[in-house]
Amino acid sequence: MKLMTIGHLARRAEVGIETVRFYERQGLLELPARKDSGYRQYDESVVARLRFIKRAKELGFSLKEIKELLALRVDPSTTCAEVRSRAKAKIADVEEKIQALQRIKNALVQLTAVCRGRGPTSECPILDALDQESEP
Repeated sequence: MKLMTIGHLARRAEVGIETVRFYERQGLLELPARKDSGYRQYDESVVARLRFIKRAKELGFSLKEIKELLALRVDPSTTCAEVRSRAKAKIADVEEKIQALQRIKNALVQLTAVCRGRGPTSECPILDALDQESEP
């Protein structure tokens, strides 16, 4: 089995060296063996694991959720239904975020519609609205 340095690993997985170190500290990657010189040595399986983490992050999974998915992957008693359940929960979370972003967008559209874009900032309806206390 061919081993690689952290720099080579990072390039292969298309992440930064500090990202690799961070994932090690977070427990997403096992601490690697080291050469006598102290250099970390990684095998090919770590590239695949980093790519898994990267893809999961792109799908919106938190590091905690990714850690759980990785644990499910190696647990022989885990079923696809459990993994599917996690993905469905993430879909629901994404839907909530979309709705929240839509509310923000609508509020911003309303604010910009009442602003003429002229005059001093002391008369800016957008700044005035931001100064107002929000209703409970």
